Amino acid sequence: MLDLILLPLLAALIILVIHAYLGLHVLSRGVIFVDLAFAQIAAFGTTAALLVGLEHGTPGSLVFALVFTAVGALIFSFTRLESSPVPQEAIIGIAYVVASAAVLLLAGFTAEGAEHIRETLTGNLIWVNWRTVIHLTIAYVVFGAFHWVFRKQFLAASFEPEKAKRPRWWDFLFYLSLGFVISFSVDIAGVLLVFSMLVIPGVIAFLFTDHLVRGLIIAWLVGALTLVAGVVSSFVWDITTGPLLVVAFGLSLVIAAIVRPIIGARTGSMVHVHDDDVDVGS
Repeated sequence: MLDLILLPLLAALIILVIHAYLGLHVLSRGVIFVDLAFAQIAAFGTTAALLVGLEHGTPGSLVFALVFTAVGALIFSFTRLESSPVPQEAIIGIAYVVASAAVLLLAGFTAEGAEHIRETLTGNLIWVNWRTVIHLTIAYVVFGAFHWVFRKQFLAASFEPEKAKRPRWWDFLFYLSLGFVISFSVDIAGVLLVFSMLVIPGVIAFLFTDHLVRGLIIAWLVGALTLVAGVVSSFVWDITTGPLLVVAFGLSLVIAAIVRPIIGARTGSMVHVHDDDVDVGS
């Protein structure tokens, strides 16, 4: 059984590493559903690719997803306006609904429409191969290096936007990188699990600390334990992996909420998360 579990678990852990980090940014920005919106926009792109003969999971299909998410990043970066009467979360919700409807409409014109919609929701985690894992690792190393090099600017834009220089530009690059990361992961893990891995570990981390590094460590540990337990359980009990992992992340949040009063909780506001090792105001 170990040989069957290894690749799906490895792929899920690779996705978790960068999604948990980006999730802390998403939570601080208060755009909780931007991940769902990007996932559906990427699915919109892959569905459009089907119409021109590009199969799901091919490089051409990925290019369509990346182009569509780049447009979404441009829209989201220009809607983060303090003086706007329309909350950015409303724009994100509209994008999600429209992209979801577009996927349904376009899928109806393809022979594999129903199967494609199912794959966008639940992914194909148990069918990953070494080639997919290697490509995913390379892509995420590039994105991770990009965020590390410009970490001060990204942290300032997310956690202390009033001190950030050229915040609109860094907003665009953040949303662009987030959209690209999701484009790579949604084909493998599906919309529901991608959202769970990005948001739930960060929510659990922020229940216990307002320190960025400690929060990231908590998010990684909780996420890794949940993935190991969920993937093993899905094979032992012969349950569909994607939906079971989403439920497992939900249970981990319930457990964290129960444990929180026992071991103590953080104080302060989420947006004041700080990192003593990084000058987020630079």
